[in-house]
Amino acid sequence: MKKLVTIFAFLFILTSLVHAQIPDKPVPARLVNDFAGILSSSEKQQLENTLVQFDRETSTQIAVVIVSDLDGYDPADYAVRLSEKWGVGQKGKDNGIIILLKPKHGNSKGQVFVATGYGLEGVLPDAVVNRTVVDQEMIPYFMENNYYKGLSAGIKVIMDITRGEYTADEYQQSYAKQKDGVIPGIFFFILLFIIISAIRGRRNRFYSPGKSLPFWIALGMMSGRSSHHGGSFGNFSSGRGGFGGFGGGSFGGGGAGGSW
Repeated sequence: MKKLVTIFAFLFILTSLVHAQIPDKPVPARLVNDFAGILSSSEKQQLENTLVQFDRETSTQIAVVIVSDLDGYDPADYAVRLSEKWGVGQKGKDNGIIILLKPKHGNSKGQVFVATGYGLEGVLPDAVVNRTVVDQEMIPYFMENNYYKGLSAGIKVIMDITRGEYTADEYQQSYAKQKDGVIPGIFFFILLFIIISAIRGRRNRFYSPGKSLPFWIALGMMSGRSSHHGGSFGNFSSGRGGFGGFGGGSFGGGGAGGSW
């Protein structure tokens, strides 16, 4: 009997130590929590301002949690345990979202998981989160070690969909159309470049440095400013005041993730 009690005590202590690896709720409360130190101060502040403003406008809370190690947890399990500990979202509405990110370092692959509260599982189905937010918006930037742009691009789509600016299906259709138009667009600019270069070659004697900027260079400069992945928050970059705190929302295990 004594041996059995000792075993149970050992298992209890071991379980407590494992659970202690999940970060405590931040004090003071904040929505952007970079425990790995990969974001600059200005990047963290811009993300925080954006998410605080979104919380005030919609009551939907999006928490970003960046850790250097998952300590053996599966990303989905880690996110669920974190949600239970922190209570992201409003009680009763269960409208919280956790973006869990573990950056890639050394031989350890990078991992990201977006967990959705009960109240948002219909708005952001797992398949949509996987294809739209993770695979198309976040991971392409994460592969370039540009974690801020990956987070901002994914968050923008999440905010737009949950705000009702467009549905996940509408976004998917729009993305497919833009992707289909990329190759023809590239060929068009190559052809345009060749034609203008040929004309410019014939009239080269009429140009002199500093006279005017060639049309194809100006065109390239203008087109280079636009891309599918905005990574920008527009009017959401200047929230006022701090985050009021998590509301005790619940999660049911919904969400999706990926690795690179």
